[in-house]
Amino acid sequence: MENSRAIGIFDSGVGGTSIWRAIHNLLPTENTIYLADSKNAPYGQKSKEEIIALSIKNTELLLDMDCKLIVVACNTATTNAIQELRDKFKIPFVGIEPALKPAALSSKSQVIGILATQGTLNSTLFSKAMENYKSTKIIEQVGHGLVNLIENGQISSLEMSQLLESYLAPMIQANIDFLVLGCSHYPYLIPQIKKILPAHIQIIDSGEAVARQTQRLIDEVTGRSAEQLGKAIFYTNTDPKVLSDILVDQYYIQERDF
Repeated sequence: MENSRAIGIFDSGVGGTSIWRAIHNLLPTENTIYLADSKNAPYGQKSKEEIIALSIKNTELLLDMDCKLIVVACNTATTNAIQELRDKFKIPFVGIEPALKPAALSSKSQVIGILATQGTLNSTLFSKAMENYKSTKIIEQVGHGLVNLIENGQISSLEMSQLLESYLAPMIQANIDFLVLGCSHYPYLIPQIKKILPAHIQIIDSGEAVARQTQRLIDEVTGRSAEQLGKAIFYTNTDPKVLSDILVDQYYIQERDF
C-alpha cells in the first residue's frame, strides 16, 4: 500500500531532531514534517495539564498538514500526554520513553543511571515502568538547565560541561554501568558525556527503537511512500538558526507561530 503523506514529528524544541534522524535513516523515502515548539520549551517544567494542551495543539497542526502518523519525539509529552492523544485522535501515534529495559536487563552492576526532565521522572507512566525493574537500582537525575542551553545554542559551553559533571558524578560514584538518556535533546550531549564517564559505562537513548516502531506501523497500518528520497520540512516558533545549526545539513526550515 502506497501512502506518500508525511510522518509528523513534534518536540518541545530542537531535541527531537535526534529522533527525526533515526527515522530518516531507517525510512529515507518517507516525507517528514517536524515541529520544534521551542517557544514553550522545556515541557519538563510544566504541569501535566499544560503538557497535554501543548501536545494537542501540536497534533492538530500536524493533522492540518495531512500527516498519516505522528511521532511524539519528546519523553515528557509521551509520559504525560500520549494516552490522551490516542483517546482523542484517530491516527497512529509513536511515543518515546526512557530505555530502561535494555539497560536494566544488560546491567552487570545492577545499578543504572537515568538523566531526564522533571516532567518525565514525575510522570505516572515512568513510575509504572520503574515497577518492572525493582531488582535494579536506578539513580535518577533531573537535567536542570540542559534543555535551555541546547535551545540557546550553547551545547559546547562551559556551563553545560559543569552541569553535566555535577549530574554524572553521583552516578559514577554509585557504580552505574549504563546511562539512560531520558530526553530527546540529550543525545546531542553524548560527546561531552563520553568525556566525563568512564569508558565502560554505556549510553542508551531511544532513537532507534522509535524508528523501528514507526517502520512497523507504516508497514502494518498506514502504508509507505514511493521509492524516492523523502522531503523533510521543519517548522520552528523561535529563531530558525538554532534548528539550522543543530541539523547541520541544509533543509527547508520555516519560522511560524504555533
